[in-house]
Amino acid sequence: MYNLDTLPMRIALGQFNELTDEQLAFVKQCGCDDVLLNTPKLPGEARWEYDDLLAARERAEGGGLRLICLENVPVRFYDKIMIGAPGRDEQLANMQQTVRNMGRAGIPILGYHWMPNQVWRTSRTTPVRGGALATSFDMSQHQDAPLSHGRVYSEEELWANYDWYLSHMLPVCEEAGVRMALHPDDPPVESLGGVPRLFRNFDNFARAMDAHPSPMHGLDYCHGCWSEMRGGEGVLESIRYFGERGRIFYVHFRDVVGRADNFTEVFLGDGNMDPVVVMKTLKESGFRGFIIDDHVPHMVNDSPWGHRGRAWSTGYLLALLAAVNGLS
Repeated sequence: MYNLDTLPMRIALGQFNELTDEQLAFVKQCGCDDVLLNTPKLPGEARWEYDDLLAARERAEGGGLRLICLENVPVRFYDKIMIGAPGRDEQLANMQQTVRNMGRAGIPILGYHWMPNQVWRTSRTTPVRGGALATSFDMSQHQDAPLSHGRVYSEEELWANYDWYLSHMLPVCEEAGVRMALHPDDPPVESLGGVPRLFRNFDNFARAMDAHPSPMHGLDYCHGCWSEMRGGEGVLESIRYFGERGRIFYVHFRDVVGRADNFTEVFLGDGNMDPVVVMKTLKESGFRGFIIDDHVPHMVNDSPWGHRGRAWSTGYLLALLAAVNGLS
């Protein structure tokens, strides 16, 4: 297991689901030492097994990289848990074993979300600077969306399910040495498809962290989602609050123009926030985790994964971090 407490604030790459030779080379060529897999292509219909997790970590190390985080299990691993449906006890047992297997395999962070109906966007081809294509969301076009789970759920139900899950998972995480990092709802609006979006504001994040104060519980701080929440207001304050308490485990560094009910994702530097100030605030808060790009605009002749957009964003972040480090 990597000792996260000895590593500095740094830039990583990820948001792909398998460690091909090309991806390993690309990460290293971009100048990163850490890699994240998002919803990795691993065997298993209900959980991940130790041998497969160990093989993934060893493959990353063979390319000179640390497999530092797995972000998002397949939703089918815990969909019944999120909505409190029959079968959640079996899913819980499998998730607990997945965490034990991650710890044994030496992978220290599991990123997770609490969105039964996942990420919503109105368009994925909205033109931004120079004609690059980005995602956007307009709540007015989703007001009459059908119920995603057959009925309307209350916030009380989702909170009860969340608290039940965390109360059973975190003791296992503490035994296994695996940190769970909570991602905001995206978009962070009140409800979509009849399902509340719990993690849409500061108060609800503070409630979750206070109710489950384990050192293994913290945030996947998605800067884009926090920027969406109030059009950029409150972002720096939230970084200071959670960063100074050691609750930010890693960061998605992206930005938007607009706010939760109507926004467009844009290149860094074109959004609601000044990236220099954000990076400086992360450092000042004591954050020592890794930072990755996320949802980058697709540039001309880009690949489906977005190699050009991600190379641009990663280079920007590497230079930004070097500049901020040079200020001290």
